[in-house]
Amino acid sequence: MSRLAPLTEAELPAEIRELMSSGHARMGFRANDGLTFARVPAMIPGLMQLVAAVYGPKGLTPLPLRKLVAYVTSTAAGCIYCRSHTAHGAFREGVAPEKIAAAWDYDTSPLFTPAERAALRLAHHAGFGPVQVTDDDFAALRVHFSSDAIAELVAVIALFGFLNKWNAVIATDLEDTPMAILREKIEPLARTAD
Repeated sequence: MSRLAPLTEAELPAEIRELMSSGHARMGFRANDGLTFARVPAMIPGLMQLVAAVYGPKGLTPLPLRKLVAYVTSTAAGCIYCRSHTAHGAFREGVAPEKIAAAWDYDTSPLFTPAERAALRLAHHAGFGPVQVTDDDFAALRVHFSSDAIAELVAVIALFGFLNKWNAVIATDLEDTPMAILREKIEPLARTAD
């Protein structure tokens, strides 16, 4: 049960209701965290701009990789809400369930390229508190990515740092759709950090 009561649909200002509707259409379900974000109304348009910048179609790194970076970051952070949402997002982006399930085994799984391994290692080490990122992690990234592309990957991690904290602290109620993807499609195939 959420520690902070979400606003009801009727309590949402009209402009926030419209933004929530567009998010619902994009994701296929209404995100419960949006109903608590709405308690600080300026957060929703700001977050939507940040999400669009991080996940935009003109990214410097492949969108499926950014989705996996978010998943590994959220798994390392221990936020089941964001872990479920990011598994759902990766799945909807066309990442095979086997690859999502193997994301925690990025170093040994044959499903990942050296570039993906470097990015997922960064996500893994960054998801912990305190952060465990090393200079060696960045050296491995520089072999495969430009500085701008690395900044984009860090932006994904930073976005989910915020979302992981928000949802874990509030204990946001997890929606059925992302939970089903994680529980039915991903977890039966995975060896995770949980």
